[in-house]
Amino acid sequence: MKGDQELQVIVQQRKESNPTVEEQRNHTGVTHSNKCKRWILVSIYTFFVISGQSVATILGRLYYDNGGNSKWLATVVQLVGFPVLLPYYLFPIKTHTTTHRDDGKAASHRNRVLVYLALGVLLGGDCYLYSIGLLYLPVSTFSLICASQLAFNAFFSYFLNSQKLTPIILNSLLLLTISSTLLAFNNEESNFKKVTKAQYVTSFICTIGASAGYGLILSLKQLAFSKVLKRQTFSEVMDMIIYVRVVASCVSVVGLFVSGEWETLSTEMDSYKLGKVSYVMNLVWTAVTWQVFNIGSTWLIFEISSLFSNAIGVLGLPVVPVMAVIIFHDKMNGLKVISMILAIWGFMSYVYQHDLDDKNLKKSLGIPTAGSSDSPEAKGSSGQKIQTSAS
Repeated sequence: MKGDQELQVIVQQRKESNPTVEEQRNHTGVTHSNKCKRWILVSIYTFFVISGQSVATILGRLYYDNGGNSKWLATVVQLVGFPVLLPYYLFPIKTHTTTHRDDGKAASHRNRVLVYLALGVLLGGDCYLYSIGLLYLPVSTFSLICASQLAFNAFFSYFLNSQKLTPIILNSLLLLTISSTLLAFNNEESNFKKVTKAQYVTSFICTIGASAGYGLILSLKQLAFSKVLKRQTFSEVMDMIIYVRVVASCVSVVGLFVSGEWETLSTEMDSYKLGKVSYVMNLVWTAVTWQVFNIGSTWLIFEISSLFSNAIGVLGLPVVPVMAVIIFHDKMNGLKVISMILAIWGFMSYVYQHDLDDKNLKKSLGIPTAGSSDSPEAKGSSGQKIQTSAS
C-alpha cells in the first residue's frame, strides 16, 4: 500500500515538473500550424511581388511605346498609388506580430520621421532613375541590369544586417543573376525605337544606379525594422509603406513641376496612340500594380529578409518577356525558357536554405522534429517504465 502511494507521488511530481504528452502534442500542432500559415502568407506576398512588378513594367513599356515621354510622370505613377492601401488599417490583422524581436519600446517620433524622410527621398530618386532606364533600354537589357540589384542587396545586407552568405545562398544568387543575364542575348533591337548612343549609355548607367539604390533601400528597411522601429506589427509595416511613399511622392511631384514636364502632359495625352482613355487607364493601373508589388516586397522583408524579397523580385524578371510575347507579340526562344528554369532553380535553392536554417534553429532550441528518436512522447513513456520498475 505504501509502495502504491509512493508511486502515485512520483507520477504526480513528474506531471507537475514536465508537460504532458498531450500538451506537448498540442504545442507541436500549434507550431506546425503557425509555420503553415506563415508560408501561405509568404506565397501570397511572392505572388504580389512577381505579378505587380511584371504588370507594372509592361505598362511602363506600353506608355513609352505609344507616345509617352515624361520621365517624372512615369516616376509619379510608381509612387502615388499608396492611398489604395489605407483600407488595410481597418483589417483585424493589424494586431499581428511576428517571431522577430520586440522589446516593447516604441521608436521616438523624431527617429520615425528621419527614417521615413531618408527612405522616401532615396525611393523618389531611385524610381526616377528606373524611369530613365526603361525609356531608352529594350526590355531584355533593362531586365538584365535590374538583376544586379540582388548582388547589391547581398553586399549591403552583409554589412548592414549581418546577412550570412552560405554556399547555397551564393548558388541561388548566381542562378538568379544568370537567368536574367541570359535575356541580354535576346535581340529585341529591331522592335525598339531608335536611340542615340548617348541616350543608351545614360539609361544603362541610370539603371545600374537604380539597382544599387534599390538594394540599399531594401537593406535599410530591414535595418530600420530591427534597430529603430522595433515594434514589428501590421500597423508598423503599413506606416513604413505609406509614409515613405508620401515623402517619395512629394519628391516626384516637385520634380515634375520643377523640370517643366507638366506643361507637355496635355499635348502628350492628345497625341497618345491608343487614345486619351487608354492613356489615363495606363497611368492608373501602373500606380495600382506598383503598390501591389510594394505590399509584397515590404511584407517579405518583414517576414524573412530583404535579400529574400529581392530574390523574389529577380525571380519575376523573366516573367516580363513572357508577358511581352502575349501583349507585344515578341518571339519566345530557347534563351527565355532557360532563363525561367534557372530562375526557378535559384529560387528553390534559396527556399531550401531557409528550410535548413529553420531546422537548425529548432535543434538549437531543443524543439523535437517529426520522427525524432528523442521525441517528448518517447521520453515520457520510457520515464514511466523506469519509475514503475523501481517501485
